[in-house]
Amino acid sequence: MEVRPKKVIATVISAKLTELQGVLKAQPQPVYIALSGGIDSLTLMTIASRVRTAPTIAMHAISAAVPIEATERCRELSKRHDWTLEEIDAGEFNNKQYIQNPVNRCYYCKSSLFESILAKAGADCLIATGTNTDDLGDYRPGLKAAREKNVWQPYVEAGISKNMIRQLASASGLGGLAQLPAQPCLSSRIETGISINVIDLRFIHRVETGLSGYLGASDIRCRIVNEGVVVQLPAESQAFSDSAVYDVVGELVGKLCADSNREFLRIEPYRMGSAFLRTTEISQ
Repeated sequence: MEVRPKKVIATVISAKLTELQGVLKAQPQPVYIALSGGIDSLTLMTIASRVRTAPTIAMHAISAAVPIEATERCRELSKRHDWTLEEIDAGEFNNKQYIQNPVNRCYYCKSSLFESILAKAGADCLIATGTNTDDLGDYRPGLKAAREKNVWQPYVEAGISKNMIRQLASASGLGGLAQLPAQPCLSSRIETGISINVIDLRFIHRVETGLSGYLGASDIRCRIVNEGVVVQLPAESQAFSDSAVYDVVGELVGKLCADSNREFLRIEPYRMGSAFLRTTEISQ
C-alpha cells in the first residue's frame, strides 16, 4: 500500500474542503441538515454554517433509538457555534414496518425521518445528509428513501469519503470528535426479524455505556439475538488479553442481563453489522 506524505494528504484535504465549500455556497435555498450527532453530519453542519449565506438549519431527531449522548453533542455544538437547531420526533415508532425490523428497516427509519423534516420545514424544503462516497458501496436501504425525497448529498457531490470527513473535521476545529467512532442507531444492535421496542433499546444503551465507562472504549456493541445477548468489544480490548478484565466484563453484563431476565450468551470481537441478517435481495 502506498503511503502518501503528510504534506500531500494536507494538500488533498485542502482541495476537497475548497470543493465542498463551493458546493455548499452554490446552493441558494435554505438547507435543512439531518444532524444525527455523528461526525459526518456534524462536520457538514460546521462547514456549511461557516460558508453559506442562505439559512442552514440543523434538524435533530429525538428518539429512543438515538443515544442521549448524540443529542447532547448536537445541543452543545449548536450552542457553541450559534447554529439554528430544531429537535423533532422522527416518528419511526409509529411505523409498523420499522417496528417489525425487516432487512430493510433503515428504509422505513429514514423515510419517517425525512417525512418529519418535511412536515416541520415545508414540503418543498431541501434536506441534506452526511452521506459520503463510502456509503454508496454498502447495502444501505436508507439511500432509497433519500432518493425518493430528493435528499441532497453534498459529500457525494464533492467526492468525499469517510476518511476525508475525519480529516475535514480535524481541519475545521472539531478536535477529538474527528475520531468519533461510527455509532449507528441503537436499533442496529437488534437482530433482523426481532421487533424493535424501547425496553430493549434502553437495555442496550445501559450495557454499552456501562462497559464504555469501565473499559474506556467506545466501539462496543450489545447485540440482541434470538438466543439472548452478545457483547462485542474491539479486537484490541484488554478483555481479550487479561482474564481478570474479561471476568469483570462478564460479571457486569451478566448482572444487567439477570436484572432484565435475559440470557447472557458470550463476549466476542466486534463485527460490524453482525445483527443484520440479509436473507433476501432488496433493491436500493
